[in-house]
Amino acid sequence: MEYKATIGLEIHAELKTKSKMFCGCKNNPLEKEANTNICPVCMAHPGTLPVINEDAVKKVIKTGLALKCKVASKSGFERKNYFYPDLPKGYQISQYALPLCRNGFLQIGNKKITIERIHLEEDTARLIHEKDASLLDFNRAGVPLMELVTDPDLSSGEEAQKFAQQLQLIFRYLGVSDADMEKGQMRIEANISISTSKKLGTKVEVKNLNSFKIVKKAIEYEIKRQAEVLDKGEKIAQETRGWDEKKQITLSQRTKEESHDYRYFPEPDLPALSFKEKYIQDIRSEIPELPENRRIRLKDEYELKESDVEIFVSNKDLGEYLEQVVSEFHEWFKSKDDRNIGEKEYKELAQIASNYILSELLGLLGGMSVENKRFFITPENFAEFVFLFYKKSITSKISKIVLKEMFKNGSDPSSIIDKMGLVTIDDKDKLGKIIEEVMSENLKAVKDFKDGEKGAFQFLLGQAMSKTKGKASPEILKQLFTKALK
Repeated sequence: MEYKATIGLEIHAELKTKSKMFCGCKNNPLEKEANTNICPVCMAHPGTLPVINEDAVKKVIKTGLALKCKVASKSGFERKNYFYPDLPKGYQISQYALPLCRNGFLQIGNKKITIERIHLEEDTARLIHEKDASLLDFNRAGVPLMELVTDPDLSSGEEAQKFAQQLQLIFRYLGVSDADMEKGQMRIEANISISTSKKLGTKVEVKNLNSFKIVKKAIEYEIKRQAEVLDKGEKIAQETRGWDEKKQITLSQRTKEESHDYRYFPEPDLPALSFKEKYIQDIRSEIPELPENRRIRLKDEYELKESDVEIFVSNKDLGEYLEQVVSEFHEWFKSKDDRNIGEKEYKELAQIASNYILSELLGLLGGMSVENKRFFITPENFAEFVFLFYKKSITSKISKIVLKEMFKNGSDPSSIIDKMGLVTIDDKDKLGKIIEEVMSENLKAVKDFKDGEKGAFQFLLGQAMSKTKGKASPEILKQLFTKALK
């Protein structure tokens, strides 16, 4: 039978704050030494009282505003009661009835995915399973954790993957979370059901989805598994399942809990929260340009290819570096040509900058960020480098040598060119003599060209460039060769 899949996501993100959610302990769940960032509060010692981390609250509100949510004028915390070794209190301080944000959305292609709620809670300790025992690291216990819950608006693993990837970008642009899935800073759970009608089927929750690739694979597998169960005339069990990466399947873990199983009640040790409109507007004013806006602007302003734009949007630091470089072109153009840069020239320079960043510079970086202290090329120097290439002061071959030197020591390109003697040769008399030498040394290639073999021209051109060590002006060489071969 044909089934319709209905998918909702629950996405947890550890917030980028200095301290934990309800105490002053350092927020570093991946500290090398276990159980060092702990105190009586996050270890739930008797008589201790929690204090709300305002920075965490602000970060959740900022996220909600960026996702077009309605921010609650009043909110508060509750106790979510359950027993597990990673929960020192025997309950988790969370939000249920009064989340900070509700009713937002995120556009994925032409589809609007509704965000039902975004709330704030504390993270649990980290369980490390070994062969004969399970170890607990409480450095993560009490870390501020934002949970975002979507409506069941997704219909495929691919859609869910794209939604999660876009959300990760937004978290990073906002600076609320690094959202690195490999480090557990962003965790995804999928609620999946299938049916043949508009009525939703039985919901199955799948946990342990720790990469975007796994999100897609697990959902696709679960849709297929549920379809096979129904085709046999059996019923889908409402349960929690986990993804087994080795077997590439989902496995049953436990029956799915309902909200009443957690016996939520208001947290008696924390005050209710209320927010004035000015408080919310002040947070709104801190929201930077978001990925979709940057995507549109880079394409319109610089006329870059969509594939290039996507790299600059996905890699926020690299995109900002490109824009810093481009912002220098006006000054360089005026200082060298004594006039303002035209729109056509501006876009041509931006395209050259994009090409060199995405080809040569990324290769030199080898995975390192342009924000790393060991990256020495300033936007001003890179802009000068692009300008020199644009003005044909250096050839394509020489440009690679210059950029490599700039990467090594951060020198400006003009100094490198002077020091290494890399100025472009455009003296026609000098180049004419080199052409005569090349033609006399390669008589067969000359004959082949005159017999109609176009490739021979490129061969002769290459020989001349080799003699000048890549410093000859390609345009002048082509002109002189064309004239000499007539």
